[in-house]
Amino acid sequence: MDPLNPEDPVAIGPFRLLGRLGVGGMGRVFLARSTGGRTVAVKVVHAELAEQDEFRRRFTREVAALERVGGTGTAPVLGSDTAAEAPWVAIGYVPGPSLRTVVADESGPLPPPSVRALAAGLARALTHIHAAGLVHRDLKPSNVLLTVDGPQIIDFGIARAVDTITDGGLTSTGAVVGSPGFMSPEQVRGERLTPASDVFCLGSVLVYAATGRAPFGTADSGVHATMFRIAHDEPDLTGLPPELAGLARACLAKDPADRPSAEELVGTLVVPEPWLPAEVLARLGRHAARALEAEGAATARPEIPAADPGPEPGRPRRKRLVALTAALAVAVASLAYVFWPDPTTGIDEQKNRPRGTTDGVAARPAGIVPGAFLGAWEGVLKGSAEVPYETARIEITQGAAGSKAAVYVMVTGEKLCMGRSVLVSANQDKVVLGEADVTTSVPAGRCTPAARQTLTLRGSNVLEWSSGTVKATFRKARTGTDVVPAAFLGRWKQVPLAGTASADADRYDYRLTITQGPVGAQLVRLEQSNPRTDSEGNLTGESYACHTTAVLGGTSPYLILGPEIRDPENWDAKDCAENGASNLRIERVDGKERLFVYSMQGDSEPGEFARP
Repeated sequence: MDPLNPEDPVAIGPFRLLGRLGVGGMGRVFLARSTGGRTVAVKVVHAELAEQDEFRRRFTREVAALERVGGTGTAPVLGSDTAAEAPWVAIGYVPGPSLRTVVADESGPLPPPSVRALAAGLARALTHIHAAGLVHRDLKPSNVLLTVDGPQIIDFGIARAVDTITDGGLTSTGAVVGSPGFMSPEQVRGERLTPASDVFCLGSVLVYAATGRAPFGTADSGVHATMFRIAHDEPDLTGLPPELAGLARACLAKDPADRPSAEELVGTLVVPEPWLPAEVLARLGRHAARALEAEGAATARPEIPAADPGPEPGRPRRKRLVALTAALAVAVASLAYVFWPDPTTGIDEQKNRPRGTTDGVAARPAGIVPGAFLGAWEGVLKGSAEVPYETARIEITQGAAGSKAAVYVMVTGEKLCMGRSVLVSANQDKVVLGEADVTTSVPAGRCTPAARQTLTLRGSNVLEWSSGTVKATFRKARTGTDVVPAAFLGRWKQVPLAGTASADADRYDYRLTITQGPVGAQLVRLEQSNPRTDSEGNLTGESYACHTTAVLGGTSPYLILGPEIRDPENWDAKDCAENGASNLRIERVDGKERLFVYSMQGDSEPGEFARP
């Protein structure tokens, strides 16, 4: 926990603020105390989001839904004000360590009976969450707290409020809803999420609880590679007790329709008593005792009336917090994950790994790739940086010879192809990639596996790419789950075409929405509505809709999009037609930002879009 900043309030509603727990895409999170002495976490929405009427309406609905969950297996909502200048919500403090802390730092993997009880408790909480109209979307070991009475789920639901701009698993604020290693295949693809997504994440959490490992690896081996494994590979259940294999495999089915519902899980799992091993229960008691001691020390600070949000006269806020920060030092270990996802701990590839022989965590994975090659690289294969007609991207992760240590994306005007390549050899100057597969083809069935590729280092941020007789210069590119520059994010509307009659202009509506996420996800949605014409070309009173999405294939020199993918629910087969691959760039026109969409199929006038 950090001290309050000078610009921070000292009270929000009836809650007295004690310090900062974190800052995220939606807002700031504070540790606070109610007038009755209860410890809570208060999240305050960022000012720029609070100015959006649609966001406020969604935020209000989500808070109401959270209140309906009623605290069953979840931290309860203790107060909120969605109409305030800075909307806020307060969540109760759960006095228990996270599953990640227990498994990775304290006691190791849980025995099978405890894992089954964990599954039943989490499924029961998810049943209430889903019944309230919510999807958690970030169920992971650090968001599961262990208590004597059972597991509790935290940090859920509120992220739905930012769906004013996106309908999928990604938020408009630039944050992915979900954590690499504990996401569902539909999250990875940026699709609309259902409660079945939470069940898949539950399966990953159960494997972690029983083995100390995530079933698809962690982001330390490369975010892109981890997300590909989630979408296309079978889970690694090495070390999972046989009596848990059926439960895990059912939850981890790739097709959401094949997974059991949370309610079905509750009805089939028996909870033993006590549900945790004696050693873990003893640790829970010590956690609770330390938290009570810290809370008792904190109450020694004089109360500040809730109606008076200013600092006490003559007493600077920072000085008042010195003693408080020391008193809460022990409690912060538990409180930091009450409402805001805690940062991963450890060093490099050792983060969140099972215990082994290296100071309680497993040693980093063996690999032959020099560090200078690791990461993402992009270049233009045909055309130029200003007018690209074919682009390629290679993301290299650490691995041994023979492993699929590289993810490739190739985009032409007519198709987008993604897959993984086998690492043949590597030295300080050169990496050679060989046999490949295809994991994504847009349009379907159009791609063939990439040929042998050679990467030769030419500088810290430049390498030469070659495949057969084709050569190109590649440069370091963005990687991870937030590769889209902030300037592109949000909604755009096409500027009216020249020559359109003013009376008919409103009938031509073309909107484009860009969300944050990784390369390989469907991050762009295009929605077009036009009036129909009769056989003589005259406008009629009817309109038709053409909605599509597009996969992000690269970020340099511009945003590279694969061919459009039709939305079957909003598609008129008679009048609609998908466009091929395109690149997006932002330019200034008359002092204002405009988004231009350029086709990668040949020379043509770009589409021009402005903020609505």
